[in-house]
Amino acid sequence: MRIVIKIGSSTLTHKSGKLNIRRVEQLCKIISDIKNEGHEIIMVSSGAIAMGVGKMNLSKKPDDVESKQALAAVGQCELMYVYDKLFSEYNHCVAQILVTGADLEDEVRRTNFQHTLYKLLEMNALPIINENDTIATSEIAVGDNDTLGAIVATNIQADLLILLSDIDGLYTADPHKDPNARLIHEVRVLDEEILSLAGGAGSELGTGGMQTKLNAAKLCMEHNCDMIIANGEKPENLYKIIEKEVVGTYFHAKKY
Repeated sequence: MRIVIKIGSSTLTHKSGKLNIRRVEQLCKIISDIKNEGHEIIMVSSGAIAMGVGKMNLSKKPDDVESKQALAAVGQCELMYVYDKLFSEYNHCVAQILVTGADLEDEVRRTNFQHTLYKLLEMNALPIINENDTIATSEIAVGDNDTLGAIVATNIQADLLILLSDIDGLYTADPHKDPNARLIHEVRVLDEEILSLAGGAGSELGTGGMQTKLNAAKLCMEHNCDMIIANGEKPENLYKIIEKEVVGTYFHAKKY
């Protein structure tokens, strides 16, 4: 399969913003093993700003745009250094691609992006994509990596998008507030009832929430790509997904 794996900030870092070393090591080991099995993997990785917060020993993510962009510049270096080091241990070569919304909306630039991705896969490299937060503004930003993951998946004709987040999947209510909330294992139609289940923003260090994940699911389902929301705190979930076990919430693509 051709699989896009989106990794959220909450999966990569502790609440302090410091790297969650054990989890990232597990993720890189398991993704390497899945790649060794013959699957094509593209990663969409959050974490640049969060790792910049940790690298600069700040107590929290700042609110102003300039500081966030500066921290993204610091954190992106750290993020790719970690990925390069860990994936190299399993003989996989990583490639960094930073994009903005304008790159994906312009036909020529989007085509160049697609050609680069296809060539990297042909070369057996592991593309790692993130939004170029150092220059993105509200006018040209994709805005969140759930959406970016869906855009990448649909542009590269992926079979599956996996969103690794800090929640097990889509629930019938907010599981942090309602003890009777039930995990929804399958979604075949994104009707108003399902869309109404979206909550607010995600973790303090991230930008996503259930709304962005449902938007991503809608885009994928309309372009014949399945999508799964799974808990990134359990990297072994990736093995279970590949082995067709029930994990998280599975959004079934419309089959044409």
